[in-house]
Amino acid sequence: MTTSPRPRVALFVTCLVDLFRPTVGFAAVKLIEDAGCEVVVPAAQTCCGQPAFNSGDRKDAAELAKKVITAFEGYDFLVAPSGSCAGMIHAHYPSLFAEGDPWKARAEALAAKSHELVSFLTDVRGVTTTGARFVGSVTYHDSCSGLRELGIRAQPRKLLGAVEGLTLTELADADVCCGFGGAFAVKYSDLSGAIVDKKTEKVAATGAKTLLAGDLGCLMNLAGRLARKGSTIEVRHVAEVLAGMADGPAIAGAKTGGRG
Repeated sequence: MTTSPRPRVALFVTCLVDLFRPTVGFAAVKLIEDAGCEVVVPAAQTCCGQPAFNSGDRKDAAELAKKVITAFEGYDFLVAPSGSCAGMIHAHYPSLFAEGDPWKARAEALAAKSHELVSFLTDVRGVTTTGARFVGSVTYHDSCSGLRELGIRAQPRKLLGAVEGLTLTELADADVCCGFGGAFAVKYSDLSGAIVDKKTEKVAATGAKTLLAGDLGCLMNLAGRLARKGSTIEVRHVAEVLAGMADGPAIAGAKTGGRG
C-alpha cells in the first residue's frame, strides 16, 4: 500500500488500556496526530489473541487474528501502545496460518505495517522530540515482548531524553522480566511474586520518583507490588509523559504476583 503524506493510522487500543487506563489511548492519539498522521480507532477491534496463543490455544488465537486483520488491514499502519500486543501481531500472526492459506498472506501484510507506539514515532515518523515537559526523576523498565520481539530499547530513551525537566536514571537489570507475563502471574503466582519483588527492589534503588514502561500489564503488576510495599513511587505509561498528559492519577496496581 502506498502511504500518503498524511498516513492513516489505525490505533490498536489494547484490552488493558481500554478497560483500565484509557488515558494511555488518548495520549497515543495525540502523539500520532502530532507526528503528522490521521488516527482512526476501528470499532470492530478486539483482543489480539495473545492470551490464547501463549496458553497453546492456537485455534482461538487464529480466529481472533482474523478479526483483527479484517478490522485493520485497510489502513496504512497499525499502531499499539504496547510491545506485547504489537509483538503478537507483528511476530506471531503469520505463524497461525498454514502455507497456501489466504489468511497467511493477509497476516503477513498486516504484520509488516504493525508497530509499537514509540517505535513508530521514532523509527517510522522520525520524531526526535514531542515537546513535552515533565519535572522529575524517572526510571524505565524494558518490557519483554517489546524488547525481545521488536527491538525496542533506545527509542523510548531517545524521546525521554528530549523531555524538558526530566531526569532519567537507568534501572539495574532494566531488561529483566517483571514477573507478569499475563497468565504466568496467575499460574505461577509465587514465582511471579519473587520476580517482581526483585524488580521493585531495583526500582527503589534508583531513587527515581516515577517508574515508566511501555506495557500496561507490566506497569499494573509493578504498581501493585510497589503499593503493597508502601512505596510512594508513581507508575505511568511512557506515552502519558511523552504526550504531556501525566498530571492525573498514577496507575493503580493489579493484585497479581504472589502473596503479600
